[in-house]
Amino acid sequence: MIIPQLTHFCDLTVELGPVREMGHGRNGARRIIPIIGGTVTGKVNGTVLTLGADWQTTLSDGTTDIDTRYAFETEDGAVIEIINKGTRYGPPHVLAALARGEDVDPALYTFRTAARLETGDARYDWVNRTIFVGTGKRLASAVLISLFSVH
Repeated sequence: MIIPQLTHFCDLTVELGPVREMGHGRNGARRIIPIIGGTVTGKVNGTVLTLGADWQTTLSDGTTDIDTRYAFETEDGAVIEIINKGTRYGPPHVLAALARGEDVDPALYTFRTAARLETGDARYDWVNRTIFVGTGKRLASAVLISLFSVH
């Protein structure tokens, strides 16, 4: 048996625009949160581009399904797309504090993602073949994501 190992890849500070509530859909309350910028630091450094969004569904038990698509540009000019899907859940009082925009210790809730990165830049073509997992922290107007490569 091979046990996967994780290596830190980068930290993203993803700045968010105002939430757009869509009402209830088939599976729960739907909302779109625009991605309006941010930074990337780690094995790559760069800027989160002002495009993309997080399409969220909040289920009846308070769990939020996360479905984001956005991109960043590295300091040396490569554009890398991120498709990041995951789940955020925790005790109702903690989720309510997050919804109010309070700074909540991420040890009190779970925020995990699985990310696929893609680029056409040959210098970074290895990201096209790598699986990434992430941990997150929700702030009032940003999300902090740490991505780890799986190998």
